[in-house]
Amino acid sequence: AVLQREIFSRSSIAGFLVHKQITGKYNDSEFSGYRYNSVAGLEYNFASADNRLQGKTFYHQAFYPGAGMNAAAASGNISYSTQYLKAGIDQSWIGSDYIAEAGYIRRTGFYEITPSVSYLFYPSGSKRIISHGPGASFDVIFDPEVSITDRETQLSYSIGWQNKSQLSVSMEEQFVKLSRAFDPTNTDGEKLDAGEQFNWKSVRAGFTSDARKLFNYTLNASIGGYYNGNRWNVNGLMNYRIQPYGSVGMTMSYNNISLPEPYNSAELILVGPTLDITFTDKIFLTTFVQYNNQIDNLNMNIRFQWRFAPVSDLFIVYTGNSYTENFVNKNRGLVVKLSYWFN
Repeated sequence: AVLQREIFSRSSIAGFLVHKQITGKYNDSEFSGYRYNSVAGLEYNFASADNRLQGKTFYHQAFYPGAGMNAAAASGNISYSTQYLKAGIDQSWIGSDYIAEAGYIRRTGFYEITPSVSYLFYPSGSKRIISHGPGASFDVIFDPEVSITDRETQLSYSIGWQNKSQLSVSMEEQFVKLSRAFDPTNTDGEKLDAGEQFNWKSVRAGFTSDARKLFNYTLNASIGGYYNGNRWNVNGLMNYRIQPYGSVGMTMSYNNISLPEPYNSAELILVGPTLDITFTDKIFLTTFVQYNNQIDNLNMNIRFQWRFAPVSDLFIVYTGNSYTENFVNKNRGLVVKLSYWFN
């Protein structure tokens, strides 16, 4: 359940409650985890009248048998943006006992802070380039003992053309201290030991074409270190609009990871065609298929959307996973979601 209310001119406050309850016999062997798990939270979104200053903050509290004060999560960010300057800072804290069984929590027990800044120049005499400028970001993660476990520094430069296409290049430096044994290729190979520390550098480039054209694309490439080895990556997105009926697209990603013996090296491939169909201005259908050779998986996701009232939607989503060789089904699911805007 979610309740949201606008306050001031461009801000809002919201509260929500998500509850998961085992309805069968809790001692049955088919059940695992807690008998119940709930998450309640408050969120506040802020924007100044001129939209230059924006921010968001939230606090989530989990409830389950034995939950304590660390069964919580909090985050906040604030940014300032003008035509020339963009600056902001994000921070988040995830308690070591925070559990949200109705969602997905990638990691617990850490504090993260991420400042960033960028500046754009607008050359007056150029017929092609509309803007260019540098950027910098710094991301650091601490464990509960305030020891750095992850750090990433990025320096970048971007160029924007009159036709709305963009190019960016960046240099990155990363540091990781492993909290548990880890195989960087996720191929069930020899694992790096918990507590080991790794530092590497890489370069990255990306280009985005003019999105106003019927056919548009994005290409990215990177090369550099990766834990105790090296990695290079190419990924992209192509999209073609068939107006006014919808669009077809394709996402692709190729990773080449080379690690020294006895660790596994790997070539990882992701391919995903998409199809968006607009039946009317209120009824939409989106189909997404993804092939993943790393986990021998073919995923299909079909989403039906009906906008029956302003900012009010009915979603019906089917998802299924199968093996790539014989297409034997692994699992499938159907989700129905209804949202309604009270005004």
